[in-house]
Amino acid sequence: MDAKLPDIAVAEHLAERIVTVDAGRLPAPAREKCEQTLVDVVGLCLAARNEDYVGSALAGWDEDGPCTAIGHKRSLSAAGAAFGNGTAAHGEDFDDTFEGGPVHAGAVIVSAVLAIGERYRIDGKAALEGIAVGIELMCRLGLVAPKMVHRAGFHPTAVFGAMGAAAAVGKALRLDRKQMVDALGVVGSMASGIIEYLAEGTWTKRMHAGWAAQSGMRAALLARAGFSGPRTVFEGVHGFFHGFANTTTGDFGKVTDDFGTRWLTQTLAFKLYPCGTMTHPYIDCARRLGARGIKPDDVVEMVCDVGEGTVHRLWEPLAGKQTPRNGYAGKFSQPYCIAAGFIRGNVGLSDFSDEAVREPAVVALAQKVRYRIDPGNPYPDNFTGHIRATLHDGSVIEERQPHMRGGVHEPLSREDIESKFLLNARYGGYDVARAEKALKLASNVFGGRIDLSALRG
Repeated sequence: MDAKLPDIAVAEHLAERIVTVDAGRLPAPAREKCEQTLVDVVGLCLAARNEDYVGSALAGWDEDGPCTAIGHKRSLSAAGAAFGNGTAAHGEDFDDTFEGGPVHAGAVIVSAVLAIGERYRIDGKAALEGIAVGIELMCRLGLVAPKMVHRAGFHPTAVFGAMGAAAAVGKALRLDRKQMVDALGVVGSMASGIIEYLAEGTWTKRMHAGWAAQSGMRAALLARAGFSGPRTVFEGVHGFFHGFANTTTGDFGKVTDDFGTRWLTQTLAFKLYPCGTMTHPYIDCARRLGARGIKPDDVVEMVCDVGEGTVHRLWEPLAGKQTPRNGYAGKFSQPYCIAAGFIRGNVGLSDFSDEAVREPAVVALAQKVRYRIDPGNPYPDNFTGHIRATLHDGSVIEERQPHMRGGVHEPLSREDIESKFLLNARYGGYDVARAEKALKLASNVFGGRIDLSALRG
């Protein structure tokens, strides 16, 4: 016999809060973070516009329409634009992250809201509210059952992203409470995203944000048209967390309590390196070690103290991570990223080509990098770094990084985000004038009806 159903389900509590969110009452830091995230996402789409996986993603979507695939001449349906832009924004692993999750919200939520906004010509206020709601929900869902979604073999950005996109689009389209509950219930059957891309560095992770964006959009449109979904989608015995985290006993108060009055959105972190987030503090440590004048041949080994929850994605199988198969696999190889940072002094977009990950000196150093699990590591609440390097002369040198730069402890400024945008646009082939024009447009999206047509081509 099924468990007794609740009088008021989690989705109903959540919908009650979502529909009352008003852009006029958003705290200034939360509004600013939404604006920064939109700018960052547009820049990331421009950076990836000439990449082969983006070309394949757009070519494989057989729906033309009135919406913009950022940086491309072809216009698509709303779902196609959400998919294409979400895939491009997440594809280089240079997008934002929520340190407590971790999830990458901007690529999903901004892509979904901009696409639906352009399709239905919604105003900037509705778009801002949708982005704020969607990012907030994605961040909060990651706190319900920490680390369990990854442990079950799923990508949190993919599965939580579908939920966040449904809420974001629903808010932007002004769904009522019942429709919002239905949208969340429907999208629970659309969420997906396994992490087997780790095995050989294939492209599926890149499409997870885009797939989540278009899934949430479709669910919201279905709900608006009267299609019903289970109100117990979150906590039900056959529900979302049962399916993706193997539990029904998560802390759902993390989602509903003070939603709309306390904004985790304003703590969103922006990346300085285009690779797995938990690797960033270790890259900082490696760069400082290299800056000391230590030569790679001087190193016997480098041992990193790490959080147990990062091992299966960034460290194992160790031999494979020390010699990643291709450039994309290098983004999820902590040994490679550490070696690249040590030898090259930085880690940028160009460090993840197939040629770059096979550079003999970097491969040789990566093979000296290993890990040990630190039971006291604060992951996922905080991302830290620690490298202990042993040299041939017997000396031991250590470097520590107490937090992720670009995150809540050391946030980037608006100027930093704009500089990153311009660099990304130039990487994608824009000249200075065109990049600055694109930045001006991205910075003013919330000022009127959503129209991205100037970003085509």
